[in-house]
Amino acid sequence: MTANIFHEAADPATLDRLHRRLEHDAETAQLLDIAYRTVDSPVGPLLLAATPAGVLRVAYAIEDHDAVLARLAATVSPRILNAPRRLDTLAAQLDEYFAKRRTTFDVPVDLRLTDGFRRTVIEHLRAIGYGRRESYAAVAAAVGNPRAVRAVGTACGHNPLPVVIPCHRVVRSDGSAGQYVGGAQAKSTLLNLEAA
Repeated sequence: MTANIFHEAADPATLDRLHRRLEHDAETAQLLDIAYRTVDSPVGPLLLAATPAGVLRVAYAIEDHDAVLARLAATVSPRILNAPRRLDTLAAQLDEYFAKRRTTFDVPVDLRLTDGFRRTVIEHLRAIGYGRRESYAAVAAAVGNPRAVRAVGTACGHNPLPVVIPCHRVVRSDGSAGQYVGGAQAKSTLLNLEAA
Protein backbone atom coordinates (compact mmCIF):
# COMPACT_ATOMS: atom_id res chain seq x y z
CA MET A 1 0.00 0.00 0.00
CA THR A 2 2.79 2.47 0.89
CA ALA A 3 4.66 1.84 -2.36
CA ASN A 4 1.48 2.65 -4.30
CA ILE A 5 1.12 6.04 -2.54
CA PHE A 6 4.71 6.98 -3.42
CA HIS A 7 4.23 5.78 -6.97
CA GLU A 8 1.10 7.92 -7.31
CA ALA A 9 2.86 10.94 -5.79
CA ALA A 10 5.62 10.62 -8.39
CA ASP A 11 3.10 11.31 -11.15
CA PRO A 12 4.05 14.71 -12.71
CA ALA A 13 0.49 16.05 -12.60
CA THR A 14 0.20 15.18 -8.91
CA LEU A 15 3.58 16.72 -8.11
CA ASP A 16 2.59 19.88 -9.97
CA ARG A 17 -0.72 20.09 -8.07
CA LEU A 18 1.07 19.58 -4.73
CA HIS A 19 3.65 22.23 -5.58
CA ARG A 20 0.96 24.76 -6.51
CA ARG A 21 -0.77 24.04 -3.21
CA LEU A 22 2.51 24.47 -1.30
CA GLU A 23 3.12 27.75 -3.11
CA HIS A 24 -0.41 28.98 -2.33
CA ASP A 25 -0.29 27.92 1.32
CA ALA A 26 3.16 29.46 1.88
CA GLU A 27 2.06 32.75 0.30
CA THR A 28 -1.20 32.81 2.25
CA ALA A 29 0.55 32.14 5.55
CA GLN A 30 3.21 34.78 4.71
CA LEU A 31 5.94 32.16 4.92
CA LEU A 32 7.29 32.83 1.43
CA ASP A 33 10.01 35.45 1.69
CA ILE A 34 11.55 34.93 -1.75
CA ALA A 35 9.72 33.58 -4.77
CA TYR A 36 11.71 32.67 -7.86
CA ARG A 37 11.38 31.36 -11.37
CA THR A 38 13.45 31.17 -14.52
CA VAL A 39 12.53 32.52 -17.93
CA ASP A 40 14.08 31.98 -21.33
CA SER A 41 15.36 35.05 -23.15
CA PRO A 42 17.58 36.02 -26.09
CA VAL A 43 20.42 36.43 -23.55
CA GLY A 44 19.91 32.97 -22.06
CA PRO A 45 17.91 31.76 -19.10
CA LEU A 46 17.32 34.42 -16.47
CA LEU A 47 16.62 33.72 -12.80
CA LEU A 48 14.03 36.11 -11.36
CA ALA A 49 13.56 36.45 -7.60
CA ALA A 50 11.17 38.67 -5.66
CA THR A 51 10.23 39.46 -2.10
CA PRO A 52 6.79 40.80 -1.18
CA ALA A 53 8.36 44.28 -1.53
CA GLY A 54 9.44 43.80 -5.15
CA VAL A 55 11.90 42.25 -7.57
CA LEU A 56 15.06 41.45 -5.65
CA ARG A 57 17.32 39.75 -8.19
CA VAL A 58 17.73 39.03 -11.88
CA ALA A 59 20.61 36.66 -12.63
CA TYR A 60 22.22 35.29 -15.76
CA ALA A 61 23.07 31.62 -16.10
CA ILE A 62 26.77 32.58 -16.10
CA GLU A 63 26.27 33.64 -12.46
CA ASP A 64 25.13 30.09 -11.55
CA HIS A 65 21.48 30.22 -10.55
CA ASP A 66 21.92 27.71 -7.72
CA ALA A 67 24.73 29.80 -6.24
CA VAL A 68 22.59 32.95 -6.51
CA LEU A 69 19.73 31.24 -4.68
CA ALA A 70 22.15 30.01 -2.00
CA ARG A 71 23.43 33.57 -1.48
CA LEU A 72 19.87 34.87 -1.22
CA ALA A 73 19.09 32.19 1.35
CA ALA A 74 22.16 33.18 3.37
CA THR A 75 21.75 36.96 3.13
CA VAL A 76 17.98 37.55 2.91
CA SER A 77 15.99 34.50 4.00
CA PRO A 78 16.05 30.71 3.66
CA ARG A 79 12.29 30.75 2.99
CA ILE A 80 12.65 30.49 -0.80
CA LEU A 81 10.32 28.66 -3.16
CA ASN A 82 9.95 28.25 -6.89
CA ALA A 83 6.73 30.27 -7.02
CA PRO A 84 6.35 31.73 -10.51
CA ARG A 85 3.10 33.63 -10.00
CA ARG A 86 4.75 36.40 -7.96
CA LEU A 87 6.97 37.04 -10.98
CA ASP A 88 4.37 36.79 -13.75
CA THR A 89 4.29 40.56 -14.32
CA LEU A 90 8.06 40.83 -14.67
CA ALA A 91 8.19 37.77 -16.92
CA ALA A 92 5.55 39.32 -19.21
CA GLN A 93 7.39 42.66 -19.24
CA LEU A 94 10.67 40.94 -20.13
CA ASP A 95 8.92 39.21 -23.05
CA GLU A 96 7.61 42.61 -24.21
CA TYR A 97 11.07 44.19 -23.83
CA PHE A 98 12.76 41.50 -25.89
CA ALA A 99 9.98 41.79 -28.51
CA LYS A 100 10.68 45.57 -28.68
CA ARG A 101 7.22 46.45 -27.31
CA ARG A 102 8.49 47.84 -23.96
CA THR A 103 11.19 50.38 -23.19
CA THR A 104 10.91 50.59 -19.39
CA PHE A 105 10.00 48.18 -16.61
CA ASP A 106 7.08 48.98 -14.37
CA VAL A 107 7.57 46.65 -11.42
CA PRO A 108 8.38 47.41 -7.78
CA VAL A 109 11.98 46.66 -6.88
CA ASP A 110 13.61 45.64 -3.62
CA LEU A 111 17.11 47.16 -3.53
CA ARG A 112 18.21 45.72 -0.19
CA LEU A 113 21.12 43.91 -1.88
CA THR A 114 22.90 47.19 -2.57
CA ASP A 115 23.74 50.21 -0.44
CA GLY A 116 26.01 53.24 -0.16
CA PHE A 117 27.74 54.47 -3.30
CA ARG A 118 26.72 51.36 -5.24
CA ARG A 119 23.07 52.05 -4.52
CA THR A 120 23.46 55.66 -5.64
CA VAL A 121 24.88 54.40 -8.94
CA ILE A 122 22.16 51.75 -9.33
CA GLU A 123 19.45 54.35 -8.75
CA HIS A 124 21.04 56.65 -11.35
CA LEU A 125 21.04 53.85 -13.94
CA ARG A 126 17.24 53.95 -13.99
CA ALA A 127 17.47 57.45 -15.51
CA ILE A 128 19.45 56.26 -18.55
CA GLY A 129 16.74 55.98 -21.17
CA TYR A 130 16.11 53.16 -23.59
CA GLY A 131 18.56 53.24 -26.50
CA ARG A 132 20.81 55.76 -24.72
CA ARG A 133 24.31 55.14 -23.40
CA GLU A 134 26.39 56.87 -20.76
CA SER A 135 30.07 56.42 -20.06
CA TYR A 136 31.32 55.22 -16.72
CA ALA A 137 32.89 58.68 -16.32
CA ALA A 138 29.57 60.42 -17.05
CA VAL A 139 27.80 58.27 -14.46
CA ALA A 140 30.53 59.03 -11.89
CA ALA A 141 30.07 62.76 -12.53
CA ALA A 142 26.27 62.46 -12.40
CA VAL A 143 26.38 60.85 -8.96
CA GLY A 144 28.71 63.53 -7.64
CA ASN A 145 32.04 61.72 -7.63
CA PRO A 146 33.80 62.26 -10.99
CA ARG A 147 36.94 60.41 -9.90
CA ALA A 148 35.02 57.22 -9.03
CA VAL A 149 34.98 55.76 -12.54
CA ARG A 150 36.22 52.33 -11.40
CA ALA A 151 33.77 52.31 -8.50
CA VAL A 152 30.97 52.95 -11.00
CA GLY A 153 32.15 49.92 -12.98
CA THR A 154 32.14 47.84 -9.80
CA ALA A 155 28.64 49.08 -8.92
CA CYS A 156 27.39 48.14 -12.39
CA GLY A 157 29.02 44.74 -12.04
CA HIS A 158 27.14 44.19 -8.78
CA ASN A 159 23.78 45.45 -10.04
CA PRO A 160 21.29 42.94 -8.56
CA LEU A 161 18.74 43.69 -11.30
CA PRO A 162 20.47 43.67 -14.70
CA VAL A 163 18.17 44.30 -17.66
CA VAL A 164 15.47 45.73 -15.35
CA ILE A 165 17.91 48.39 -14.09
CA PRO A 166 19.93 49.03 -17.25
CA CYS A 167 23.63 48.75 -16.34
CA HIS A 168 24.16 47.47 -19.89
CA ARG A 169 23.72 51.08 -21.08
CA VAL A 170 26.94 52.12 -19.35
CA VAL A 171 29.91 51.93 -21.71
CA ARG A 172 33.54 53.02 -21.86
CA SER A 173 34.41 56.61 -22.80
CA ASP A 174 35.62 55.43 -26.23
CA GLY A 175 32.17 53.94 -26.89
CA SER A 176 33.22 50.30 -26.54
CA ALA A 177 30.94 48.10 -24.47
CA GLY A 178 33.16 47.25 -21.53
CA GLN A 179 32.51 44.50 -19.00
CA TYR A 180 29.07 43.10 -18.10
CA VAL A 181 27.74 40.71 -15.47
CA GLY A 182 26.01 38.61 -18.14
CA GLY A 183 29.07 38.50 -20.38
CA ALA A 184 30.12 40.48 -23.45
CA GLN A 185 27.66 38.74 -25.79
CA ALA A 186 24.68 39.51 -23.55
CA LYS A 187 25.65 43.19 -23.31
CA SER A 188 26.09 43.40 -27.07
CA THR A 189 22.71 41.73 -27.61
CA LEU A 190 20.94 44.21 -25.29
CA LEU A 191 22.66 47.26 -26.80
CA ASN A 192 21.87 46.08 -30.35
CA LEU A 193 18.26 45.34 -29.41
CA GLU A 194 17.80 48.88 -28.14
CA ALA A 195 19.70 50.49 -31.01
CA ALA A 196 17.64 48.88 -33.77
